Amino acid sequence: MRSEQRIRFADATQMNDIASQSVHLVVTSPPYPMIEMWDDLFCQHAAVKKAIHSQNGMTAFELMHRQLDRVWDELHRVLVPGGIACINIGDATRTIKDEFALYPNHSRILAHMLKLGFTNLPNILWRKQTNAPNKFMGSGMMPPGAYMTLEHEYVLIFRKGGKRLFQSQEEKSNRRKSAFFWEERNQWFSDVWMDLKGVRQKTEDKQLRKRSGAYPFELAYRLICMFSVMGDTVLDPFLGTGTTLFAAASACRNCVGYELDKAFAPMIGQGCQPAIELGRRRVGERFDGHQQFVRDRQAAGKAIKHTNQVYGFPVITRQETELMIPLPAAIQETVKNHFQVTYEMPVAPAIGQSAIVPKAIPTPKTGQLTLFD
Repeated sequence: MRSEQRIRFADATQMNDIASQSVHLVVTSPPYPMIEMWDDLFCQHAAVKKAIHSQNGMTAFELMHRQLDRVWDELHRVLVPGGIACINIGDATRTIKDEFALYPNHSRILAHMLKLGFTNLPNILWRKQTNAPNKFMGSGMMPPGAYMTLEHEYVLIFRKGGKRLFQSQEEKSNRRKSAFFWEERNQWFSDVWMDLKGVRQKTEDKQLRKRSGAYPFELAYRLICMFSVMGDTVLDPFLGTGTTLFAAASACRNCVGYELDKAFAPMIGQGCQPAIELGRRRVGERFDGHQQFVRDRQAAGKAIKHTNQVYGFPVITRQETELMIPLPAAIQETVKNHFQVTYEMPVAPAIGQSAIVPKAIPTPKTGQLTLFD
């Protein structure tokens, strides 16, 4: 089995090389309007620059979002019926003309996506780790002038039309193989995620690092496992450092990523090979986690009625009996900015035996999964 990972250094407002209704899932995080680190990007448009310089906050906020709207319009075109779009976004706080205010990015995107005809599904809040010693902004301990810090972001989840249909027997079989574990379902499909950890990303280009707002690998990996099947095409119109591409490669999905800034190219290329190890580690962790779950449940005297047909271990539901997880094996750049990933498929050593269950690779002593060194 193979997957294709393609990078386009182009404007995502016109994704002309992507056919209509050919993308199954979008996982992305755009530049955040009204966050100063992205002002230079938005201010390439004269009207935004004028609004910022004249300190007209709400006008600048709206004009920035109108630029993003053009990308959301393209998402509606390229997604298949029943396709899912996951948009990671945080709100912004900013002081303009001595007036501190919240700029609700998530609600502005939500309004436009609904206008396009998307259905909003239950969203996710995930808490971002912070090293800030204080939990407020503003005038300290004097009411009412202190303000809450923003310690969470949103993953807005949209569906184009009704539920996605799997028509042929081959499609239905692939969907069953792409299942996740029962206990993963219980963790992943909560509307609040408190357990995500960031990934170190080092680069000698300090300005490039400032322009990157990469989310954790685990966030993208979960969303891809939750809302797509093996062999699907995942799109990230704001690829940045390549996190979505690496997660798609780990999960045996194809990916197309758009990025305006070609300066990210070396960073993405450097991350490709480590992403294979990262993917193998994450797959091993999933199997180790499931086997520990089984041991704990059996020790508590709770029955497990089903058996996975591929690996031979107990599973809770019939829907998990055909579950299989390919291991990413190798990645190579076949043509410029086009990478091909190959996988090790589960194979039984002999007739009547189960496939070998991959083991987790020990996590580095830092406790973090490193993509860039």
